[in-house]
Amino acid sequence: MNIYDAIKKRHSIRKYKPDPVPEDKLNRIMEAVRLAPSGKNGQPWRFILVRDAATKTALVPACKGQGFIAQADLVIVACANEGESYQNQGGYMKSWPLDIAIALDHLMLAAAAEGLGACWIGAFIEPEIKKILSIPDDLRVVGLTPLGWPDEDPKPKPRKPLNEIMFFEHL
Repeated sequence: MNIYDAIKKRHSIRKYKPDPVPEDKLNRIMEAVRLAPSGKNGQPWRFILVRDAATKTALVPACKGQGFIAQADLVIVACANEGESYQNQGGYMKSWPLDIAIALDHLMLAAAAEGLGACWIGAFIEPEIKKILSIPDDLRVVGLTPLGWPDEDPKPKPRKPLNEIMFFEHL
């Protein structure tokens, strides 16, 4: 599958089969994550892969009741070390939120290419996630995603046309 096919195939999956993700697929996906670009190549990421059923269930209330995350074989928690990120992105911000977003996008596209599903989870309570997974204070939880075999085939959502989002030379 080429990158354009993976982009078109990727959807937010909210229903999963209980089947395990083969290690070779998981390794290819995580290699895609590892190769993601980051500000000044800081690679400020840590990824916690959760397979334990009790731990996945404990994450559900910390993800504001999104029970489908516990259905998937894995939940991947993306964390950032703020101190390892580029400190002057655009002259006014740190790069860690962007770095993790790019890495998670690599993960989701690689998952789609492997026939697996994922869903960016941005609704979560960081202190609860950190407590459940013993995440140290110097790391920030940026996002989570279940990873597993889809048990649904969602239809594409409407997208704005290019002429509403693309401009040449100036806005």
